[in-house]
Amino acid sequence: MIPVRETALGATFAVKVHPRARKTAVTGIFGDGPEAAIKVALSAPPVEGRANEELVEFFAEMFGVSRSAVSVIAGTQSRNKVVRISGRAARDVEKELSLRMSN
Repeated sequence: MIPVRETALGATFAVKVHPRARKTAVTGIFGDGPEAAIKVALSAPPVEGRANEELVEFFAEMFGVSRSAVSVIAGTQSRNKVVRISGRAARDVEKELSLRMSN
């Protein structure tokens, strides 16, 4: 199960990024239970915020929202992050992430 939380500002979920990958993609789940995180490989390096920018762009495209609707709300300088998708329900985010991981 993918741990996506419903908040007043949108759906939030934990992400563990792996920068400098061949391509940007959801690669699975790290951990289990409420502390689980979505694993995302990023082709960008973790330099000058480029990995965060790519993560925002990737999720904006995935969920069909503007870049301003996606924000890294915790862990901007870490591989462990919390991402918020504004204007989306947790169940919709869970469904889309599940579809991405099953492909």
